[in-house]
Amino acid sequence: MAVGDEDNISAVDDAMEEQEEQDDGYTSSTPTSTLTWISWFCSLPGHEYFCEVTEDFIEDDFNLTGLNSMVPFWKEAMEMVLDVEPDEDAAKIPDVSIVESSAEMLYGLVHQRYILGRAGQQAMLEKYEAGVFGTCPRVYCIGCNVVPCGRSDIPGIDTVKLFCPNCNDIYVPPSSRFQGVDGAFFGTTFPHLFFQNYRESAPAPFWKPPTRGAGSTSPPNPRMSPFSNPNPYGGQKRAAGYVYVPRIYGFKVSERAKCGPRMQWLRLRPESAEELEQVDWRGRWIEDDEFGSEDEDGDDPRMLEDFDDGEGDEDEESESEEEEV
Repeated sequence: MAVGDEDNISAVDDAMEEQEEQDDGYTSSTPTSTLTWISWFCSLPGHEYFCEVTEDFIEDDFNLTGLNSMVPFWKEAMEMVLDVEPDEDAAKIPDVSIVESSAEMLYGLVHQRYILGRAGQQAMLEKYEAGVFGTCPRVYCIGCNVVPCGRSDIPGIDTVKLFCPNCNDIYVPPSSRFQGVDGAFFGTTFPHLFFQNYRESAPAPFWKPPTRGAGSTSPPNPRMSPFSNPNPYGGQKRAAGYVYVPRIYGFKVSERAKCGPRMQWLRLRPESAEELEQVDWRGRWIEDDEFGSEDEDGDDPRMLEDFDDGEGDEDEESESEEEEV
């Protein structure tokens, strides 16, 4: 037999062996064979917000303090996350999906602690600058990048939300694939600690209204106006301070109306540091005569519905008439 025929036969045998391995579900010497559980978990659809936690961080017992009482099948879940061969006792578990859910909870709770450290925040900073988390849906935030957060540090209470550093509010993720991600896997501390450490990534604390051109009636464009940061330690990005004003036929809607601007005061941003000295610890103007000494002892207990014109009084009168009869 010629040498060329032997090479062809060996090539055919190798191709047949690779096809048999693929049919059996095994793929040798492929990129998927070296894929870890952590990398696989972070690459799933809807898990784009997660960063890969290093195995050294997970193997440190100090970082896992108190988690063994929160995660069922702790040992089996740890072995699955670290890609360790399971023991013989693991075969006694009736359903493997139970261990998978425990491994997901374990990784999520470890992820909550990991992103509070330097390595975790650096990994989340790369995602933040790349726009992986998306932008704020509020129009006047002008596409400010957001970061994931949770409303509770305990799993099973609420799903993940998005925090905007410009308007300081949280929003529901735009895609439904994130509705299955627990908000406790990111926690309530991460977004605020993140912008404390990376102040240059947050909008500037003060907002200076852009100047309009002479004879211009159109609203100013914040992107075209020059910007100088008054506080170099408080942020370097442009602060969007515009607030939406409800109007009916060009007239502003009263704040006491049911459709009035209830949340307007949350969107306001001071123009300079001197304006902060003109308000008290409650955020009220010091020289404003509307708030006198009577209101300083405590907050006004009246609800917003009390501003309705006599609707509550009519109900009380009708109840009193029924009692008299």
